[in-house]
Amino acid sequence: MVYVLTAACAVAVVFIASRMVRRLKHGVEDPDPDGPTSAHAGSMLSALFLLAFAIAIVVPWTTADSARSNTYAETQAISEAFWAASRLPAADARRLQSELREYTDVVRGPEWRLMRKDHRLSADGWARLDAMRRDTIAIKADDDEYKDARGAVLEHISEISAARHQRAMDARTSPPASLLIVTLLSGLVVMLLPFLSGARPRGMTLIPLGVMAALLALGCYLVLDIMRPFTGALAVAPDAFTNLQGELQRITGGG
Repeated sequence: MVYVLTAACAVAVVFIASRMVRRLKHGVEDPDPDGPTSAHAGSMLSALFLLAFAIAIVVPWTTADSARSNTYAETQAISEAFWAASRLPAADARRLQSELREYTDVVRGPEWRLMRKDHRLSADGWARLDAMRRDTIAIKADDDEYKDARGAVLEHISEISAARHQRAMDARTSPPASLLIVTLLSGLVVMLLPFLSGARPRGMTLIPLGVMAALLALGCYLVLDIMRPFTGALAVAPDAFTNLQGELQRITGGG
């Protein structure tokens, strides 16, 4: 409502200024499509569209890049937890390493599909992470070496949890709706401006106008396509977790 009222006030100012100028008999009539009024409005509308379009592209691009980096931070924490677990008693080490593998499979499989579709993380992933933390706390450490190993595993699980919370925020992130509306509306107005100013393009003049309209439409579609970091043209893929599977296998084999 605030945005609508702001726009309405701006339009009212234009009409009041027009009335005052007409009554004071100041200036000259400007009915031509290529007059100073249309030229000024056209340049400002183009600048507004370019500004909104640039922000609408840069914000999702930055978010996707940050989300991609965070997936590698999460997989690095999983790898370090896997290494630290190997210092625990054999039975506990095997159990924790198995849980870490299963967590990785859940994230790169059903959870990633859920992020693409519903922009959220799975309850199963959270439950598995909590279970790993409880199992690690419950490990009986009889000497300092096992205590240090248990503490290291808990520390890395905390890092996994922090990265997971960040991934949950990234999955829900999108540009403000008002920015998208301004981008689409300004693009539409720029496309129709010659007609709104009273011009009637014909013949060859329709070709550059059509090309401009097509490129504007593609740009607006791109803005909508990259709104979410895990869907669309900039979608973050589960490459980090796919690569992690091979690394965990290497660690298990003593590589």
